Amino acid sequence: MEETADDRVYYVISDLHIGGDEQLEEVPFLDELLAFLERLRATDDDIELVINGDAFGLWEFTGLDGVEKFDHLVATYPKLFEQLRATGEQVQITLLPGNHDHELAAYDAYVERFAEYNVDLIQGQSIERRVGDHVVHFEHGHQRDANNHIEDWGNPYDKPLGYHYNTQVVSRAGHLSDRGRYNWLKDVQAVTPTERVPSWVFSKYFYREMNPLLRYALLPFLLIFNIAALVAIAAGMDLAGVISLPVEQTEAFLTELGPAGTTAWFLLVGNVVIAGLLVLVGIPLYLIRRDITKTVDRFGVFETDLTVDAETPYQEAAEEVFDANPDASVFCYGHTHRPMVQHVDGGALVNTGTWLKRLHRRDGVIGVLPPVFYPSYQLCAVRMEADGGDLVVDYEEIEKPLAASDELTFTERALTLGRKPEPELPDGVRIAGDKRRSD
Repeated sequence: MEETADDRVYYVISDLHIGGDEQLEEVPFLDELLAFLERLRATDDDIELVINGDAFGLWEFTGLDGVEKFDHLVATYPKLFEQLRATGEQVQITLLPGNHDHELAAYDAYVERFAEYNVDLIQGQSIERRVGDHVVHFEHGHQRDANNHIEDWGNPYDKPLGYHYNTQVVSRAGHLSDRGRYNWLKDVQAVTPTERVPSWVFSKYFYREMNPLLRYALLPFLLIFNIAALVAIAAGMDLAGVISLPVEQTEAFLTELGPAGTTAWFLLVGNVVIAGLLVLVGIPLYLIRRDITKTVDRFGVFETDLTVDAETPYQEAAEEVFDANPDASVFCYGHTHRPMVQHVDGGALVNTGTWLKRLHRRDGVIGVLPPVFYPSYQLCAVRMEADGGDLVVDYEEIEKPLAASDELTFTERALTLGRKPEPELPDGVRIAGDKRRSD
């Protein structure tokens, strides 16, 4: 563990995922990252910047091997590496490997190459830093995830399940993304959890790739399906004598409107019949599906393969670290892309989020339609410093506006009107200097 001055300030970022095949080379937050690094360079504070894993998407390079990937990164992002060099002259920059850039731990040449740009690459799984009276534990977090755990750390041929998903799905998306009507497929790396990928792909097909004439022809049927389902249920109750519907009056009223009214009547009747049949079939199927889901969940059949627990493994890991070192107060990690602060065993569990685009699922306000995945950025850096005997942890937001009109179709924006996500960073936390010792 490195001993440092009590007045040193720590900034932590993670999960930049810079680089990859073809369309994955785009870094939409590059200007914000350069400005952040320049701001750190210009400050008079004693600072260490910890880049806590997945700075680079080395898994997403499928045509390069080993340190060739570093050369490609430098050639592709010269401004970034020059800014790292300039900032590193004034600020200590420490880089930890994540799962996507685990190769940094596999080849010693990476240490030398990063050192040329004033970046201290640590090839271990974690580091600790003393901040005043406290110790902060840093690790990327993938070692706590069964799908991305590296069994033989530092072995470039150790490929967990996550590696194969990224090379077969994410990298492939980078090759194909620009073939679409809109360059959207590359955003597959921003879809979390991974189980949502099929739903996201179908959503983008419907709103982006489907022939517009076909989509707009389907919209009226899909939009009024909910109304038709309610009418179908009411019609069933009418037949059972529970209520009385003004069917004849409605038909007469619409018929008086001429051909348009007649068409609307037949459209409504057709939808009601279809909705009624779907309701009759759907209710038992829903009950069966619900029962099967409960049974599967009870046995935990799919927990390892499909579900990543974003909290419990890290709470347990923090407790282990805190038990081993009474001075440890913060377990800082990334990997899950979800900024978060939790109190754990007298200390805090801190997640640094991601600089990738985030996609928020929003179901349409009406109708049976694919969900909309609303994009946003939530760029942030975690700041840690000692204040007297306390340890203060805060989130600093780095603004990056994103115009919905550039990312979503008019239909998607209309269907989610008033439902735009407003993600907020967690509140900071202050850990008393004597809290760990008193527990």
